[in-house]
Amino acid sequence: MPLIPEEPQIHESAQGPRATPATGRTAPTPRPVPGPRPAAPSRPGRHGPLRPTPPVQRALRDVAEPGPSGPAVPAAAAAAPQIQLIPASVESALDAAEEAVDLLLESGRAPGDVLVITTGPQHPWADHELSFGEASYWAQHDAGDDVFYTDAAVASRAATRAVVVVAVNGGPDTVAVTALPLALSRAGALLIVCGDPQRINSLLGAGV
Repeated sequence: MPLIPEEPQIHESAQGPRATPATGRTAPTPRPVPGPRPAAPSRPGRHGPLRPTPPVQRALRDVAEPGPSGPAVPAAAAAAPQIQLIPASVESALDAAEEAVDLLLESGRAPGDVLVITTGPQHPWADHELSFGEASYWAQHDAGDDVFYTDAAVASRAATRAVVVVAVNGGPDTVAVTALPLALSRAGALLIVCGDPQRINSLLGAGV
């Protein structure tokens, strides 16, 4: 079935946290290019204090909140990650992905639980870290201490993380077609796709 945006609401299930869509998004604000890398890395993509979250987006807080412990579920059911679509234009897809990451962290997810994949221009953090060389860049991935941003072209090198966020922020259609199934294979509990629903479902045919 195609991916269908849902009305904002809180969901919890035995499979883990479930994301809900952000609608009525305000126009994205320009994001500054990161400055010199600090001695003690902080979470990438954060510039200044956290912006107040619009009420409709507060429903996204359950996107990462670990569910309460309960009866064991069948292994096959537990292994299937949930999929959530957050509607966004090509221009605002990366902004939507960053807001989702902010809410994931606020809700209790560890930074090392999150992988962000872009299909178009890379996140500024990835550009900045790659300026120090690929070895340093991938060493941060391997350490697993922080949110990791990567381009779809090299995302196959990334390891599985509990939550994978995909920003469909441009690039050829062939990149998105390849990136979404790859992202699903890397998501342990939840896959969040930020982009235009019509385009995403058109690219995927019957959906992910």
